[in-house]
Amino acid sequence: MTALRQIRAQHDARTIVVYQAYSSAIADPALREGRFVPPFSFQRMTWIKPSFLWLMHRSNWGQKSGQERILAIRVTREGWEEALSQAVLTTSHPDLVAKAPVHVQWDPERSLRGAALNHYSIQVGIGRGLIKRYAEEWVTGLEDITPQVRKIAQQVRNGKAANAQRLLPPERLYTLPRELAGRLDIDV
Repeated sequence: MTALRQIRAQHDARTIVVYQAYSSAIADPALREGRFVPPFSFQRMTWIKPSFLWLMHRSNWGQKSGQERILAIRVTREGWEEALSQAVLTTSHPDLVAKAPVHVQWDPERSLRGAALNHYSIQVGIGRGLIKRYAEEWVTGLEDITPQVRKIAQQVRNGKAANAQRLLPPERLYTLPRELAGRLDIDV
């Protein structure tokens, strides 16, 4: 049985992969430079998601306007955990949320076909005060996975769920120190 709230992600000893959907106007310069550069906004919160399927639901498999390009972003585990250590749950008192440098929100995880599941995925909002650190220090690599997304989406549309499932990025449990996990409502 899957725990209600856990971080499931693609990760290794040094990094974790998060996903974001962008327009080509933002994705192309970022991929060319190997890092986020304008027109990526350093002036507003950016939301990162370690759940591939949640982002596929959110972006409609890269079909929503302004979300046509799906990037897999490698972030240092140190940066990820630093962000989480400064996070406040969006369900907290509004004054606390307004002042927080990082927001954490739990949304229903999604199936391959977009149905809400009975467990949750974490979404992490990096605020303006940390975006430069996120972009310049924590991000170690950007990969355009749009072709893979389109291939998986086509398999789903063609009723080939087993084929689509085999193409998904491998996500597994990402554990945090007990105190931090407890503060973020993560099941331990």
